[in-house]
Amino acid sequence: MPAVSDEDSLLVARCLRNDPAAMRALIERFQAEVFGLCVRLLNHRQDAEDVAQEVFLRVFRSLHRWDASRPLRPWIMGITVNRCRTHLAQRPRRPDLIDYMHDTPAREVRDDANELAHEIQNALAELRPEYRLVFVLFHEQGQAYEQIAEVVGRPVGTVKTWLHRARMEMLERLRRRGMVPEVAPDIPPTPNNEVYPPARS
Repeated sequence: MPAVSDEDSLLVARCLRNDPAAMRALIERFQAEVFGLCVRLLNHRQDAEDVAQEVFLRVFRSLHRWDASRPLRPWIMGITVNRCRTHLAQRPRRPDLIDYMHDTPAREVRDDANELAHEIQNALAELRPEYRLVFVLFHEQGQAYEQIAEVVGRPVGTVKTWLHRARMEMLERLRRRGMVPEVAPDIPPTPNNEVYPPARS
């Protein structure tokens, strides 16, 4: 388990004293990761903005219950996951719109890299929620297996299994869409085989 930093403990202590500068610092430190995860899990930008705000409200209300022997980052990301799950359970059904992709102006002609990126995002959106979650935490946010396990409340072995299955399902979807060859080398089902390069830590 990652060690708890003195910076985490000091920041939380200041927040618990209602220090406005510390509260802003905590938000600024984690807001990109929290919002990015909300976008990925909810597939809707406005919902992600709303839930991200709820996350930080919940964080500040719950800081006194943070276990100072455990890292702060996985604790906050765990709250984020829980708030997203609650929101998904409560919101009305509607067509899946990947709103965060609308920030990039559409082009009449995409180059191969843009087309592949588009298809990868679609494939990611189709994954089971738990597979998408571990994929985003590992590949896009660069979290270690142990940190992800802390966030999702599952053993490291389960995290590795979900991550492997996420990669395999995405690869299969990309094959069906003609983005990768139909015939590819067999990949043994072990968590250490990388279909996509791991994020830098």
